[in-house]
Amino acid sequence: MIKGTTAQDLYEHLRSHIDLHWIGGTRDADRVMKRKLHWSNHATMIGHLNFIHPNTIQVIGKTEWDYLQNLKKNSREDALDQIFIRHTLAIIISDGIDVPDDIIKHADENRTPLFQSCLASNELIDSIRFYLSNLLADKEVIHGVFMEVMGTGVLITGESSVGKSELALELITRGHRLIADDAPEFTRIGPNILNGSCPEVLKDFMEVRGLGVLNIRAMYGENAIKQNKYLRLIIHMERMSIEDQQQLDRLYGNRSVRSILDVNIPQIMLPVASGRNLAVMVEAAVRNHILLEHGHDASEEFINRQSQYIK
Repeated sequence: MIKGTTAQDLYEHLRSHIDLHWIGGTRDADRVMKRKLHWSNHATMIGHLNFIHPNTIQVIGKTEWDYLQNLKKNSREDALDQIFIRHTLAIIISDGIDVPDDIIKHADENRTPLFQSCLASNELIDSIRFYLSNLLADKEVIHGVFMEVMGTGVLITGESSVGKSELALELITRGHRLIADDAPEFTRIGPNILNGSCPEVLKDFMEVRGLGVLNIRAMYGENAIKQNKYLRLIIHMERMSIEDQQQLDRLYGNRSVRSILDVNIPQIMLPVASGRNLAVMVEAAVRNHILLEHGHDASEEFINRQSQYIK
């Protein structure tokens, strides 16, 4: 769970996407939740009412509701006590079921958030699993420019004033798309998948020294902007003299791996020097990366060809 997540945070996030009403257990809405949630255990994060292996968020649909209603008074009280005493993170009554006062009372007494929705239980569970996976996933903001280049998510990094935004602007004029400038946010949505997006306040904008803040959508149109993309490659810009460039590996260049949220991302160091067309080099780097992903390594092919000629 994100550190500091409260019941109010959970409710506000979910209700912005789905039909949801908070009808009970509203006391201490700002209390930080202590129950562990994570995208990797989404199978037990939310599900239909289960007494044996209780879900973190329990959903009561028509079938579960009929079961509770058909119990005798004492058995029903015992069942409700069992639901709420287990420290369930939240309970959601689906299918537009009218919630009686005794259930609301249990929620208030145990300070357990009780929500109500008109959605069918299966649809509700699927929707909440999707939105919670995004909310609770590990996130990291990295200084750089995140772009879609030839359909590939590319993060351009480097020290301040090295020319990241200028390079990104040239790539945009060549038909590639901006996702986020300065502070892209990356979310781990799978074991080896990082999804990159732009904070709401920065969407469409880019700062270029000498020009100030530019609205890329207004200047270049809708096609110049991309909402999100999986991160597949990092281009790290670094100022280098001609002498330093001559020390680089002529066959393999400067490739490495950078770990972000425990996901290894290929990184290419791109020397920055006067007279170099960096936009063309980024395009070439992305094309070569795509070939490498499909098993075509130009360096190895060149070495093998040379070996054949020597033989």
